[in-house]
Amino acid sequence: MRILGIDPGLQVCGYACLEVGQDKEKLIEAGIIRTDGGSALQEKLNRIAEDIESLLKNFKPDTVAVEELYAHYAHPRTAILMGHARGVILQKCAEAGIEVRSFSATHIKKSITGNGRASKGQIQRTIQTMLSLPKLPEPSDVADAIAAAVCCSNSISIVTKF
Repeated sequence: MRILGIDPGLQVCGYACLEVGQDKEKLIEAGIIRTDGGSALQEKLNRIAEDIESLLKNFKPDTVAVEELYAHYAHPRTAILMGHARGVILQKCAEAGIEVRSFSATHIKKSITGNGRASKGQIQRTIQTMLSLPKLPEPSDVADAIAAAVCCSNSISIVTKF
């Protein structure tokens, strides 16, 4: 089974393709989609849409795991802008007929480290250890995308065991 994890962002969007087998997870590829900071919103969204479509065609995931939005009361505009990027990602998955599973950041962190308030560094170190990576997954957007994919794998494993 292949899971594509995505950490949605307007400037930097992390992605990771994870192959899940018998009690083993293998990282196929991880990286970022970066948009031009000076571009108009619609150009950024179009770039994200094109790149997500390419990732879906290239990796042919069975499921896409996407981090849910978090809206801090002091920064509502950030959540609105992030919602645009997340919407484009969900639309491309729907267009491709691929199941999407959404997870809150705290759920992902708890699934990976056992602590829903884990730091980005803790997530990176745990992912590095879990997948036997030679170095820390960087930037943190990549680690977050890998974590979303692993969290999805964990939730699927729990369901299939019962």
